[in-house]
Order: sequence, then C-alpha cells, then structure tokens
Amino acid sequence: MSTLFLRTLREDPADAEVASHKLLVRAGYIRRAAPGIYSWMPLGLKVLAKVEAVVREEMEAAGSQEVHFPALLGKDPYEASGRWEEYGPNLFRLQDRKGTDMLLAPTHEEMFTLLVKDLYSSYKDLPLSLFQIQTKYRDEARPRAGLLRGREFIMKDAYTFDIDDAGLDAAYQIQREAYIRIFDRLGIDYVIVNAMSGAMGGSKSEEFLAPTEIGEDTFVRSPGGYAANVEAVTTPVPDALDWTDAPAAHVEDTPDTPTIETLVAAANADHPRPDRPWTAADTLKNVVIAATNPAGERGVLVVGVPGDRDVDMTRLEAALAPATVEPATEEDLKVHPELVKGYIGPGVLGPQARPADIEFLAEDDATIPYMLDPRIVPGTRWITGANEHGKHVFDLVAGRDFVGDGTIEAAQVCAGDPAPDGSGPLELARGVEIGHIFQLGRKYAEALDLKVLDVNGKQQVVTMGSYGIGVTRVLALLAELNNDELGLRWPAHVAPVHVHVVATGKDQEVFDTAARLATELEDAGIEVLYDDRPKVSPGVKFKDAELIGAPFILVVGRGLADGEVELKVRAEGSSENLPVADAVATVAARVERALG
Repeated sequence: MSTLFLRTLREDPADAEVASHKLLVRAGYIRRAAPGIYSWMPLGLKVLAKVEAVVREEMEAAGSQEVHFPALLGKDPYEASGRWEEYGPNLFRLQDRKGTDMLLAPTHEEMFTLLVKDLYSSYKDLPLSLFQIQTKYRDEARPRAGLLRGREFIMKDAYTFDIDDAGLDAAYQIQREAYIRIFDRLGIDYVIVNAMSGAMGGSKSEEFLAPTEIGEDTFVRSPGGYAANVEAVTTPVPDALDWTDAPAAHVEDTPDTPTIETLVAAANADHPRPDRPWTAADTLKNVVIAATNPAGERGVLVVGVPGDRDVDMTRLEAALAPATVEPATEEDLKVHPELVKGYIGPGVLGPQARPADIEFLAEDDATIPYMLDPRIVPGTRWITGANEHGKHVFDLVAGRDFVGDGTIEAAQVCAGDPAPDGSGPLELARGVEIGHIFQLGRKYAEALDLKVLDVNGKQQVVTMGSYGIGVTRVLALLAELNNDELGLRWPAHVAPVHVHVVATGKDQEVFDTAARLATELEDAGIEVLYDDRPKVSPGVKFKDAELIGAPFILVVGRGLADGEVELKVRAEGSSENLPVADAVATVAARVERALG
C-alpha cells in the first residue's frame, strides 16, 4: 500500500448516483476523465482482467476464436450496411485531416463480415465462430451511473457464420449455453428474456438481464415462465365483436374535458350508460407523436390506445426503429391545425382523411398516419375526440366508423396483463442488460456480399449470429450487488486480491510478522495486498481495507502479543482470532473454498 498507485476518498463523487459508481471511484478503481468516460487504476484493471478471463475462457470453450479489430474505422462498411445513418446521433463520427469520414465503432458486425469474406470462400470453411474483447463507443445523450451507462465501454462481441439456418440455430444455442456458464461463474442472478433486435437487425433476440432496482430496462415475467423485455411484449389480440346492435355514433358536448380523467367524470355525470359507469378503458386516447428518421426528417403520427394506458415511448421507439420519437411539440401541432389538442379523434386521421386514390405513405400522401393498439379490434365501442373543442363522440365503433393504418405495440404494459403465451398474469421488474444474443440472419452478409460456394458449387449467402456482453457493465454490476455501508465486498473470483493484510500499531515486530505472512500467502498462490504504511492510523487502514473490499482481511496488531492475528470475512462481517502459526494454512484454505 505504501507504493500502490492509489488514493481513496472519504466522500462520494458529486455526480455519482448509484452505489457502484460511488464506491468504484472512492475505492480507487476508476477515475472520471470526462462525462461517461473513465480511466482505469491498478486495482480496477485487476478486477477487469478477471472478468475478461471468465468471458474469454468460456468463449474459447464454446469453440470461438479471438481476434481484435481497431476502434477507429472508415465510413464505407457502415454506409453499406445502412448503419451510418440508422445509428443516428449515438454514433461518434469524425473526419481525418483529408476530410475522410470515420467513426468510433459501437459494434463490429461489418468488420467481422468483411474479414470472413476476405479469407473464406467455401462451405467447407464453416461453421465459424469469432470473438473479440474490445473498447466500444456510443455518444450517449445522458451518460449516467458510472460504468453502467458510459460513452466508452468494453464489450465482448462474438459472431457466428453458417451456411444455413439450421447451422445458425445450433450456433445460437452453443453461444446461449456459454452465456449461462459465464454468468453462473460470475455469480450474477439473471433472467433470459425475449428482446427486440433494434439497430442490430436480425430476427430472434434474447437479453440476459440482472434484476435490480437501478436497472434501466423494464422486463416482464409470468408464473408460467414467459419473460420478455417490455419492448418485446406482444398484446394478446381480443376477438372481434358483433356490432349489429351497437348504437350509432353520436357527438356530445363535453366542455372542459381535455384529459381522460375529466372526460370520464363528464361522461358519467351527463351521459351515463345504463349497464355500468364509464371508465378510462372505454375511452380512445389519440396521442400525437413526432418521429425523426436517421436522415433527420421529422413528421408526426398519431397512436390510438385505450384511455387507461399511456403510450410507452420506449416501446414505441423500438417499434419504429431506427427512428427516434418524442411527444409532438406545439410547433408540430401548428403544422396540422386539424389536430384539436385534447379532442383529437379518428375522423381527421389515416384512412378516414386519406383520399381513395392515394396510397398509405405514398409520396403524395399528406394525411397523418394513424396506428392503433391491438386491443382496438372491430366491434369495440369508444368515446373519443370529435375534433372540435369541447366535443367528444360516443359509441364510435372500430371497424364500422373508423380504422387505422395498422397496429403498433406502443401502449404501456401493466402488471396483471395476460402473458402472450397464456402462461398467466405479467409481473413487472427492472434489470440491467448484461448480455444480448441475436440471430442476425443474412442482413450484413447480403449488404457486404459475404457468400461462399455451397456443396453444389453455387454461391450461397452466409447466415450470421451476434452475441454481446458488456464487460465493464458486468464489473459495475458486481460492485452494485456486492457492497455494504462500509464499501465493496468483492466475490473471491473477481476480487483484485484475495487477502488484504493490515499491519496496525508502531511495533516493528507487527510489521515484520505481517510482511512474513503476506510473503507466505503469496508463496501459497494467494493474491495479497499488504498495508505496510508506517505512519497511518489503524482506523484509516481499516476504513481503506473495508472500502477496497478484498474478501478477507488479515489484521496483525495487538493480538500478536498473545500469538494471534485476526481474520475478517468481508462478505459476512465476521471475524475470528487465529494462532499466528496456523494463519497461512487457515487463510489459504478459506480462500480456496471461496474460489470454489
């Protein structure tokens, strides 16, 4: 400790919100270099190397071979795949001195694809699995939570290459099982959920989420085993209803009812229904959304959802990817005076407003697209806006009186909603995404012309899989899950050292004994940090040891006069006295058990 490049802090960093961020900085594992960007200190690199080692071992055991690409790349491969634009503002773009467009890679699908294209040409070369552990870059609008959401981060990304879909299925399963082994070895509780592919593209996609209240991802699960990221949840579509006996739609005065709450109150007071009170679920909420495509073109659409639900912007953006979305502004609404704020109805939207000779989304289609929640099936009756201030239309029947341009999964998912597979009511939870696996299919191979000769000598497009793990995020999560009010409490298999030897007091015999024990532990294969600082108080040394978080703290101090040292188990908060003569053997055995 007297020569270790380390300074611990007693106060939390001002910008730190979560425990892992606070403690990793305070304990001297990382230092902030810029928003979302961190320098790694010696202790941090030791933990990082151990996490990487687990990932690397399991990737190699799964038959994957390691390569390494540059982070600074040219524009052309990303333009060919479409991701130069699709990634939008999250992509770090720059130019060299000649004005050539460059980027800092967020992922490396294109480079893996081109490398295989350069070297392989026959089905006999496949299947193939490659991986790298590399620094990535993403221009996060709001980097937060330290390493959990940064602008520079380390990822393991693996890619498989197969001649057909059956090969891809097999490769995907191999990688999935490798991920299970990785997270099991790291001691992280996780849930595997169905997910959206997003800017990565592809078909089948699953996320590995670690349940935690600080997680940015919301996921659902059911008693019967269904699990999905909230973005990927699909709505069970109700059966259509017979509208034969439904009354004709009628417009009623509903002054001062721009919200669902005020509308329901007015409907029950002035227009009661005979069978039961009106509820928010009887209303059709039409939400105006502004969407911006990767080229920067902005337009509005309207999403119709039952009034007892909000539009979930995360689900909507996933459905409209790669476009970004936000609630329409007053400026957006000024462009469309037909939209009467608070009283918008289907009459001015989509098919109701589009001339019969104009096709949906055609170049000359000036109408506002109208997308409906899947629950709005033919025959359902609604109260919704009449496109006039202070007026709503009652008994507007879907399929009879209005239709949409299509359906969209954008409504808020609520606890108790039925699981799509019928396995029971959904429960909502939050989690941190630590891994994501995709069946990319042929998107990148087709874009970059990756083909091989098949068994019949014909050119065949290769099919691919992509498999990512956020290595630095996993490290932060381990810190998040393993701490207390005193500091970090690393599991033995990822701790920077196994034992922190602390010499307390001024007696030279204490320091000599502590140094000898540290040396003997190292000779026994135990990783040791020895606090040999001569003029530092025991209190400061104990605080530093608890903050740094080695699994075991061996204290040499006052007990030495009685031939004893103290062993503290950080995770348990327990301690015991050991005879000096037995200390090395006892501690080594405890470390071995902790390592499993």
